[in-house]
Amino acid sequence: MVRAAVIGVGNMGTAHAACLREGRIAGMTLSAVCDVDPQRLSYVEQRMPEVARFADWRALLASGAADAAIVAVPHRLHAQIGAAALEAGWHALVEKPIDVSVSRGRALCDAARRSGRVFALMLNQRTNPLFRRCREIVRGGQLGELKRSVWIVTNWYRTQHYYDSGAWRATWAGEGGGVLLNQAPHNLDLWQWICGMPEALTAYCDTARYHHIEVEDEATILTRYANGASGAFITSTGEYPGTNRLEISGTLGKIVLEGGKLCWWRLREPEDHVRFASPESFARIPADYEEILPEGEERAHAGILQNFADAILHGAALISPGEDGLNELTLSNAAYLSQWQGNVRIDLPFDEAQFDRLLAEHAAASRYAQDGAQRKAPGGEADGRYSERWRVNW
Repeated sequence: MVRAAVIGVGNMGTAHAACLREGRIAGMTLSAVCDVDPQRLSYVEQRMPEVARFADWRALLASGAADAAIVAVPHRLHAQIGAAALEAGWHALVEKPIDVSVSRGRALCDAARRSGRVFALMLNQRTNPLFRRCREIVRGGQLGELKRSVWIVTNWYRTQHYYDSGAWRATWAGEGGGVLLNQAPHNLDLWQWICGMPEALTAYCDTARYHHIEVEDEATILTRYANGASGAFITSTGEYPGTNRLEISGTLGKIVLEGGKLCWWRLREPEDHVRFASPESFARIPADYEEILPEGEERAHAGILQNFADAILHGAALISPGEDGLNELTLSNAAYLSQWQGNVRIDLPFDEAQFDRLLAEHAAASRYAQDGAQRKAPGGEADGRYSERWRVNW
């Protein structure tokens, strides 16, 4: 049995702790929690009295109270605490994103390789059967050579109350970014997981377009791939009702994921062949159409936790290896770099030192860096349940 410690028992951490304590993860149990907030430790004491409690993650790691750490703290602490857990000989599962910068995330991945321990990231939407099927089709070549992908995911709606619920939220010094770093990492990860990484991008990240915050609440990313294909990614927390539509086209057809189903048009003849061989000016290419509904359930966070436990106990392949987190973070870091330099094209890989310098400048001017310790969050109490907003929302 793997003993797990949850570090950070806010919204996500409390839900992870409850999931483990309720016995929903075979082979893994909750043995300890850690949080700097006495109220959160009091919450655990009242509802989970048998679980060890720590106010300092260093003391927790030194205690040997667990075999694995589930890190659910603010983004800027992910790499530091995750690496310390791995160096202490623990396995580690870190919440998304891997951290706020690729350089910090890479340092965590290096620590994981040195440790030889299991290192995973909470990319829970990879458990969705439609995205998994889409990846099989695209990566298996059944869509032919890719031409374009467009993802409009604007149903990450948030109110001002949400942003006011934590002093660290929506600040450069606390959260390290906005919608691209908090909500959309799931989609950025799935986008590259399915279509691969681009070679360059240009981005428009609108700061405080809809909310009183210091980071972006709307972003558009335009990508170019090595084969000449293009991509567009549009996201926002200020639209209602929003849209969640992923369309991918290739020489052998088109896929659309929307409304909880996958629509697939399969050309009976490759488009590029018809383009040059047809004697007609406006040829129509015969196609077969199929609608695919989800097979199996989206196990979301519990699915990643179970896979993490299975990897430790049985050597199972990870659904979301920790190092995969560098790809989606590369996209958001490069998007910020593009915006900060006048929406210029950023070639990948980008200049990490330049990004780190500019991010540090933004963080130094952040309100959280100035008065974060004095600001009191008015948000409600985490209740240990996984919110539906953390699953795929069609």
